[in-house]
Amino acid sequence: MSKLRFDVVQDAFKKKAAEVDTPSGTPSAYFGELVFNRAKMEKYLDAKTFKALTNCIDNGGTLDRKTADGVAAGMKTWALEHGVTHVSHWFQPLTEGTAEKHDSFMEYDGKGGMIEEFEGKALVQQEPDASSFPNGGIRATFEARGYTAWDPTSPVFIQDDTLCIPTVFISYTGEALDYKTPLKRSVNAVTDAALPICKWFDPQVRKVVCYLGWEQEYFLVDEGLYAARPDLIQTGRTLMGHASSKNQQLDDHYFGAIPSRVMAFMRDVEIAGYKLGIPLKTRHNEVAPNQFELASIYGEMNLSNDQNQLIMNVMNTIARKHGFVVLFHEKPFDGVNGSGKHNNWSLGTDTGTLLLAPGKDAMSNLQFITFFVNVLAAVQKHNALLKASIASATNAHRLGANEAPPSIVSAFLGRTMTGVLRKLLEVPSDTPIEIAGKKGTSVGLVEIPEIFIDNTDRNRTSPFAFTGNRFEFRAVGSSANCSGAMTVLNSAVAEQLHAFRESVERETASGKPLNIAVMDCLKPLIASIIDVVCFDGNGYSEAWRKEAARRGLDTETCVPEMIKEFTKPGAVEMFTRLGVYSAKELQARNEVKWEIYTKKVQIEARITGRMAENHIIPVALAYQTKLLQNLQLMRDLFPDDYKTKSQAEIEMIDKISALINDIRRKVGDMIEARKTANRISNAYEKAVAYHAIAESLFAIRRPIDELEEVVDNDMWPLPKYRELLFIN
Repeated sequence: MSKLRFDVVQDAFKKKAAEVDTPSGTPSAYFGELVFNRAKMEKYLDAKTFKALTNCIDNGGTLDRKTADGVAAGMKTWALEHGVTHVSHWFQPLTEGTAEKHDSFMEYDGKGGMIEEFEGKALVQQEPDASSFPNGGIRATFEARGYTAWDPTSPVFIQDDTLCIPTVFISYTGEALDYKTPLKRSVNAVTDAALPICKWFDPQVRKVVCYLGWEQEYFLVDEGLYAARPDLIQTGRTLMGHASSKNQQLDDHYFGAIPSRVMAFMRDVEIAGYKLGIPLKTRHNEVAPNQFELASIYGEMNLSNDQNQLIMNVMNTIARKHGFVVLFHEKPFDGVNGSGKHNNWSLGTDTGTLLLAPGKDAMSNLQFITFFVNVLAAVQKHNALLKASIASATNAHRLGANEAPPSIVSAFLGRTMTGVLRKLLEVPSDTPIEIAGKKGTSVGLVEIPEIFIDNTDRNRTSPFAFTGNRFEFRAVGSSANCSGAMTVLNSAVAEQLHAFRESVERETASGKPLNIAVMDCLKPLIASIIDVVCFDGNGYSEAWRKEAARRGLDTETCVPEMIKEFTKPGAVEMFTRLGVYSAKELQARNEVKWEIYTKKVQIEARITGRMAENHIIPVALAYQTKLLQNLQLMRDLFPDDYKTKSQAEIEMIDKISALINDIRRKVGDMIEARKTANRISNAYEKAVAYHAIAESLFAIRRPIDELEEVVDNDMWPLPKYRELLFIN
């Protein structure tokens, strides 16, 4: 390591971490202390206001202005007790991050002084500038009005001195400009579609809940080393860098002992998370060096997604206090595992039933099979759309590489459930479905093993895996907002459940018993999915890509092409009929996605060219000059046989010249391709052009990485992988 880089790293090591104040007592004692949860509502609101607010949260009731004023007054009292001075509507624009504008509580008191004021109108609605966020042409710059509106189902929380109010973000004309609005619409769609089916099996069910449990992967790098890498600073990933001699090949990092510096960071993140009511459950080393994971307990989807966005912000802040930078990029380092955000998805009822888990009797197991098969049918029908929901410039680097699932959406069931489905095709429709061990052996039963959650193996190459009582959508990227993928999955399942209910009702109208009608309608679905979307093999193999294409699954790998799925007729019809997206919103989001894809690749291309020209080539030339000077000395000393004695230097000089020329030529070609692409006005066509440019960046980095192995280590201008990937 060069002296400069050594000093930078040492400064980072010596930087004292300003740790989160460690509260007294167990985490359960301070859990949610910075959240205006039900306990706070009951304490700070009068009985009538409390009842109205909880009815709004639980049953979708409306709040009048007087009630909103009462809620705001209670929130203000609680906030002031915590030293809060500002309030902010906290929302999730189409940038994949969060946004907030802070307003103080201060207002004139009419007597020449000031007073803290917070009324219902400020709680319920604010008006940020809508033109400065991605909107896909929904709003012109001179039509900038947009609104944030309070989402009462996600509790208000405190960050530092600010009261944060989770909100939706919509345009003046009503279109959604955020991730939360479509997610909430899709949750309503899938729960409304599931409820009538649940009532077939249990008339006591009054509500269906959509659950999300996320697993957040991330990398940590030293702040000092990060500051010396322009590519990391501006793109979140290394655009060049030779592989370290040791990376993850020994499998010694995964679940290994957590480094003490990292543990201190994790502990502070957990404390902050618990105070914010985020039920963090798991922490561990991930596969790649310097890669880690934290995961939460399952929760209601809208709230769980908000918590994921919030904890990412918290991690960024706390990491800096420990001399780290968090990398949420899906592929910050070439050749090692990338980072995902596994979305564990499930449905449940207000009676405590998990709809994707076996029950206690034949009818509840038939209910489980009903939802299980319909989810798979939805995934099969919309496999290309689901892939589009996780497609991005950053996630494209991760999919299909180093334990990430491939860019083909299939479902892993495991031998147990695959066998159950095949047996259901063979037996009469009135055959009971029981759990083995619960009853005596009965000829003809379709048995689901009792210890069910352990009867599915794991398949890291599967994008959509059944894991016992839920499906795990493993293809979602680390930096993504969960809402994008979950909105599509919810919508696809809702559409399928509506179609299934209609088919069963046609059968029962003809006089068939319900259980036989359900099974008669399930069998064609099982026959359709079992050898198409269901795949338990190696998703990385070239044989699977060919087989997937034969089966009719989408095998597209170009992100701009994937994005087009959102505006194909089938997708538009589904989303509009369910009320999740309008056709205008879909087209606008495609425009946003193409624009963001183009800009991210454009930034990477610019940084690659500038680093090559300003960092790499000058250093390579300087080292080559040293070799030439040495060669000159050798010629002076050994004029007759200096070529023999200096063969190594001559070969190195030739190699450096060849690599420099290769870099210059490829950078020049890339710049010309960029100029051509920049003249394209159509967002889709421009993104397709930049897809080719993105591919060319790999060709540029290859000679740069070769130079890294040749040039004197003390001269190399960038921290290397062997320094970035290991925390001391």
